[in-house]
Amino acid sequence: MLDLPKHKKIILFDGICNLCNNAVKTVIKNDTKNIFMFVAIQSTKGEEILNYLGVNSNLIDSIVLVEPGVSYDIKATAALKIMNHFSGLWKLTIIFWVFPETFRNHLYDFIAKNRYRWFGKKDQCMIPTEELKAKFLV
Repeated sequence: MLDLPKHKKIILFDGICNLCNNAVKTVIKNDTKNIFMFVAIQSTKGEEILNYLGVNSNLIDSIVLVEPGVSYDIKATAALKIMNHFSGLWKLTIIFWVFPETFRNHLYDFIAKNRYRWFGKKDQCMIPTEELKAKFLV
């Protein structure tokens, strides 16, 4: 049994992707209720979580949202569920739920496929600052 905090939602992200790292910073900024924790997919803990879920890390090019003991979501559904917790103009993202999941995921996959070319990537995973370390699983 994998030991994950039951009161948090875990976001697995591509730790070397600039777009993904900026998305993590956006989530942290908008996570006013402190419900999200983060882990890079490339990390040992990230791989442990994917193995526990039965998700092949070689076949996934996506964000993963895990609600321990409940469920997990990938791609556009994960992103939309995360944004549902934000306030302000982020609430407008609710409109994307009207589109079929396959359509949303095709758009997501197109962006994911081009993210390194468009936004670049780092040589190593994001290292959180001291004040943000508590938001990351190690």
